[in-house]
Amino acid sequence: MRTLANRPACDRCDEPMPLLSRSTSLYCSNACRQAAYRERRRTAAARLGTEQAARVPAELTSRPRWVRYSSRKVPLRIDGRFASVNDPSSWSDFAAAAAAKPGAGIGFVLTASDRIVVLDLDHAVEDGRILPWAQAIVDRMPATYMERGASGTGLHLWFRGSVAAGRRIRRAEEAIEVYSDRRYIIVGDRVPGTPLDLAELPEGAVEQLLRRATA
Repeated sequence: MRTLANRPACDRCDEPMPLLSRSTSLYCSNACRQAAYRERRRTAAARLGTEQAARVPAELTSRPRWVRYSSRKVPLRIDGRFASVNDPSSWSDFAAAAAAKPGAGIGFVLTASDRIVVLDLDHAVEDGRILPWAQAIVDRMPATYMERGASGTGLHLWFRGSVAAGRRIRRAEEAIEVYSDRRYIIVGDRVPGTPLDLAELPEGAVEQLLRRATA
């Protein structure tokens, strides 16, 4: 029989457990149970954010350009309301975006002042392998941070630099987009072995892609 002297302590507040509590109970009250649950969620979110940050360049995570995105790829604020690539007040820092629950994941908003360019190769991966046309582009570029898109079939190559305007390039099976301003890019899984920093976009690289597309 339990006595005041040998009652176990609540895992949350360290107060003695109620006399009539079950022997398997961990918490002395619903309040402690809920508080412990919230703490576990915060800890898990922080761990996830730390793990994700280790896979994303500091050049990106250090900037308050982060949003969530919906299942339809609509940018969201961390509270679930719509975000806009033209409204910095709707963006957040990386830690807040990574820990937030609304939406399906996180994205980075490109702004001209940051001089960050993303080369987006659509439908570039099949059965886990980079298709030859995409591999040829990757091979011509300097090694840089590269990730798989949310669909698992696209590739994002991130560079320092700028382009005069966004571009969409289509040629046979090649589907290429280049952006550096007023777009948000869904941040997926880093391609193993690629750098955790951004290389300089080679001068004339976009123009070369355009010439290939019209050849």
